[in-house]
Amino acid sequence: MDTTYYDHGTPAERWERAQMFFDAKDFTAAARVLDGLVEEVPEQSGPRLLLARAYYHSAQLKRAESELRVIVERDPVDHYARLLLGRTLQRQSRDDEADSHLRIASALAGDFEQV
Repeated sequence: MDTTYYDHGTPAERWERAQMFFDAKDFTAAARVLDGLVEEVPEQSGPRLLLARAYYHSAQLKRAESELRVIVERDPVDHYARLLLGRTLQRQSRDDEADSHLRIASALAGDFEQV
């Protein structure tokens, strides 16, 4: 498979391209662009989170989980990453694992009634 289009351009251009694919609901193409971008700038959480979302929406749940765990490990108070990790685990029928992440996400978002 020719991946030249997905890897072409500066990181900023690829970020914009990935966002356009994501907005167009072409999650697989967004993931192709973001995969290389995350390798190039692994310290940035924005591309990694969008990659996790693209994996989630394209049902690549193990990959989404892997990316989300990196984000949560680096930033344990990122409530959105926790929420998405919980939802990813739910979609894999791993409800017990999902519950703790969903409770933490709820608390971090200030939604204490559901905790």
